[in-house]
Amino acid sequence: MNPNRLYFIDAVRAFAILMMLQGHFIDTLLDPSYKDQRNTVFKIWEYFRGITAPTFFTISGLIFSYLLIKAKRSGNVKQRMRKGFTRGLMLIGIGYLLRAPIFQWLIGEFNSYFLVIDVLHCIGLSLIIVVVIYKLTLKKTLLFSILMLVLGLTVFISEPLYRYLELPKVPVLFSNYLSKTDGSIFTIIPWFGYVAFGAFISTLFYRYVERPKFKMAIVSGFFVFGIALTFTSSWLFMKLYYWLDISTFKEVAYYNYLFTRLGNVFIIFSFFYLAENYIKQPLILRIGQKTLSIYVIHFIIIYGSFTGLGLTQFIGKTLLPWQAIIGASLFLSVVCFMSFYYAKTNAFVYSNVQKLVDKFKRYTR
Repeated sequence: MNPNRLYFIDAVRAFAILMMLQGHFIDTLLDPSYKDQRNTVFKIWEYFRGITAPTFFTISGLIFSYLLIKAKRSGNVKQRMRKGFTRGLMLIGIGYLLRAPIFQWLIGEFNSYFLVIDVLHCIGLSLIIVVVIYKLTLKKTLLFSILMLVLGLTVFISEPLYRYLELPKVPVLFSNYLSKTDGSIFTIIPWFGYVAFGAFISTLFYRYVERPKFKMAIVSGFFVFGIALTFTSSWLFMKLYYWLDISTFKEVAYYNYLFTRLGNVFIIFSFFYLAENYIKQPLILRIGQKTLSIYVIHFIIIYGSFTGLGLTQFIGKTLLPWQAIIGASLFLSVVCFMSFYYAKTNAFVYSNVQKLVDKFKRYTR
């Protein structure tokens, strides 16, 4: 194994994708009568399920930015930026493709629901934004680091200002990236904020990872800031409201899911990085490296992409809790098995998309 590789990143990605799989399976197929907020087990499951997306966005920003900045040392930063831009476009394209009702189109039925924005769209656009910002900062790591931290804070603190944003005069194709009015599950704000924080963290790894005491310092930092954000950030924003009389701070404090979840992510990072030597298992790392394949396969099986026939249509919300738990375990196993043996690696997909883009450029010159 490569001693310079940050294995905990693949482990966190594996954790996030597996949590997403079981979360989607149970949430989609469990009988609604068992989704009882008074049930302690369900509340714990729901809370930990809510950590999945923030973890995935933050770790995506971390690994992508780390590789982007690290490319300066090898002199291929331009290629890395181009690859990142292409990857972002590819993720957006796959996001639309997974929701495209092809058979409905064939019989002349059209609607705009396939234009709703989900995880892949937001991550793809976030990667493009990171590339653009890195280019605008003239590849200065310190400036990039400060700017990403400021952007992350700004996006999170200003959340009350766009919480109920409506853009009726903007075409749905574009408004869906900013507003949930037409059914978008995720929007670029506030979710880009997690990517920005991940990008900021990547600059710390780039600058200090080779120092002997860095690991314990960053693990301690993750844990301390994680605890602080999770349990005291609302109190801090109320204090800021009393001191500065800015109502936005009070609104953030009353609905403080962004900073709280960021705190959860930091705590997860601290545990995974601390235990890195024990989780460098081939299976875990392989799952972390196959997240795109796993996401696509699970989406097709559950929601019936392309055909309209998935578990949602065949089973519906009918499962008892014990059936949902067993079913989720089998589902995870099947999806991972298919991604290992019947799907190409993410790198293979990205490289071939890049080849197609290069060919297109040659033919259009």
